[in-house]
Amino acid sequence: MNRIVILGCGFVGARAARLFAHAGWDVTGVTQSAASAARLAGEPFRALACDITDPASLSAAKELQGADAVISAVSSGRGGEEAYREVYLQGLRNAIACLNPNRILFVSSTSVYAQNDGSWVTEESPAEPRSPTSLILRQTEDIALEHGGQVARLAGIYGPGRSVLLRKFLEKTAVIEGAGTRHINQIHADDAAGALFHLLAHHLPAGIYNVADDSPVTQLACYESLAATLGQPLPPRGPVDANRKRGVTDKRVSNAKLRSLGWTLKYPTFREALARDSELLAAARGDGSGDAPP
Repeated sequence: MNRIVILGCGFVGARAARLFAHAGWDVTGVTQSAASAARLAGEPFRALACDITDPASLSAAKELQGADAVISAVSSGRGGEEAYREVYLQGLRNAIACLNPNRILFVSSTSVYAQNDGSWVTEESPAEPRSPTSLILRQTEDIALEHGGQVARLAGIYGPGRSVLLRKFLEKTAVIEGAGTRHINQIHADDAAGALFHLLAHHLPAGIYNVADDSPVTQLACYESLAATLGQPLPPRGPVDANRKRGVTDKRVSNAKLRSLGWTLKYPTFREALARDSELLAAARGDGSGDAPP
């Protein structure tokens, strides 16, 4: 039986853990706190609290030793540059040194592409981020690649209980920035988890893979679609928000590489997710019926 350790068993990590468990893998999900691990009780995988920034903590966790594969799907907890360095960079270094897995998959972000001209980007495009946090992600990617691992660059993740665009639209705090021409790249959490499963379960080659849906759209087009779907007015216009932690970019992320290797999407576009994922809109409206575990 294949054994896998998923570091960061949160919004995407827990979904991936379920996929691997249902496919017959022996799965251990690692969380930052005992409370987070307790919330995963009853899942088809074991959950364990462990501090990945502490090598002694990782080495002492016998349940994590001897894994065939390790996925690093950690989160900085909205922290800044120092948190990124500790959790992403040092966390992966510790995992490699202490767990010595046969295969490594690092979950990164499409924010490493700094293109700002609306162009299409593929895995072969320059990834030269300007923001400190995205630069740390690139450095962590290099560690994974140097050890023969895979890197999954995820677009903006959304799903029931997590959709910044949808929440802001419904709360009337959304703003169309400038002309609204900046492109938005997204991926439903279910499809992100499916990509991680596909990469390892199908033994895809080491390297970089973009994980985004089929339809990058401009901010204006996205809000126009939401307005039409929900019967509400467009948000007001305002200046571009230049204070994003991972920087301001404008690019269209191609998923063609992973698509060509057999990956399929449950929700190829954000509009289809709104129409077919009944929990997504309910959770954004805050009526409780759309709440779902991470």
